[in-house]
Amino acid sequence: MKAAIYLGKENIEIRELPLPEVGDNDVLIQNLYSSICGTDMAVFAHGPGTGHKITVGGEFGHEIVSRIVKIGKNITDFTIGERVYPYPRYAKDDTKRAGTIGGFSEYILIPNARRNHSLYPVDEGISDKLASLIEPFTVGCRAARRGMLPCGDGNRYVAGQNAVVFGCGTIGIAAAVAFKYFGMDKVMICDRSVFRLKLAENLGFETCNPFSGNFEEKARAFFGTAPSLGGITANIDCWLDAAGAESILDDFLRLGKIESRFVSVAVNNAPRTIDLLHMTYAQQSIIGSGGYMPEDVWDVQKIMACGKWDLESIITHEFPLGNLEDAIRTASNVESAGNVVIRMR
Repeated sequence: MKAAIYLGKENIEIRELPLPEVGDNDVLIQNLYSSICGTDMAVFAHGPGTGHKITVGGEFGHEIVSRIVKIGKNITDFTIGERVYPYPRYAKDDTKRAGTIGGFSEYILIPNARRNHSLYPVDEGISDKLASLIEPFTVGCRAARRGMLPCGDGNRYVAGQNAVVFGCGTIGIAAAVAFKYFGMDKVMICDRSVFRLKLAENLGFETCNPFSGNFEEKARAFFGTAPSLGGITANIDCWLDAAGAESILDDFLRLGKIESRFVSVAVNNAPRTIDLLHMTYAQQSIIGSGGYMPEDVWDVQKIMACGKWDLESIITHEFPLGNLEDAIRTASNVESAGNVVIRMR
C-alpha cells in the first residue's frame, strides 16, 4: 500500500508499505477520502511538536471515511464493503494516536475493532467526500453543544438565542451549522478571509470581517441590543472562538452582554489574565471545548444527511495522495482555499 510518511518540517515521502496483517479481532479498512486538518498544516509548516504528536518517520492523518475490506474471524458486527468512519480516539486502540491513525495511507488496520467505538457506520445519504469531514465537524458540533443552554421541557436546548462564531475554517463553519441545528436563532460568522466568508455566506450565514468593518455596529444591527456592564451592546448569548486570536476573549469580556458565555475551541496555549470580578457581576461564563464525544458523531451525520446545507461546497480543492505536500500548502492559504481533501482511490 502507499502511505505518506512524515519526515519533519516540509518533508513528506510517499512510500510503499506492506499491507497490515489482520488478526482475529481486527478489521482492515481502505481509505476513500481524507481531509487535511489544521494541525497537519502546522506540523508540516513548523516541524514536530507544533501540531498533533506526529512521529517523524511515521504515518499520519486522522480525518477519514473508509470502507471495510477484510475482517478477522472473530468479527461479527461488521461486513466487508461497509462504509465506516474511523473514530480517531479509538481507531488504533491507543488514544495517544488520535492524530496519527494513518489517514494519508491507503489502508488502516483497526485492532480489536468494535462497532460504534472504533468504527462507526456512515449514513448512505452522505457522499464519500463530505463524509471525510465528519471528524472536524464533530469538533465544531461539540463546541456548539457546549455553548447551548439545556432545557427541561422535552426539547434538547433553549431556542431563540443568538451566537457569533469567530473563525471561518471547517470547525468554525461546523459550529455555526450545529448552532442552527440545535436551535440558535441568529448566527454570525466572523473572519478576515474574504474567500472563506463567501463560503459561509453561500450557506446562508450572516458574516462580518472585523478587519475591514465595524464589528460592534454590525453585530448590534443584526442581533439587536441588550445590556452589559458597560452599557448597551449586541444581543449575543454565545461567543465561540474557533480562530484563537487574543483579541476575541478581550472583546467578549468588554462587550459581552449580561449572562453571556464564551466557548473556546481554538488551540491557544498563551496565558491570559481575566477580570474575574467583572465576570462575576456580568454573570458571564467561559467554557472550554476540546475533541468530541460519540453523540457528536451521530448528530453530525444527521446534519450532513438532512440536506439543509450544501456542506460539500466548503471543500474547494481535491488532490491525489501523491500530491499531498501541494495539498497541504494549498489548504494553508486562507485567501484561496476552504477545506482541502485527498482522494485516496
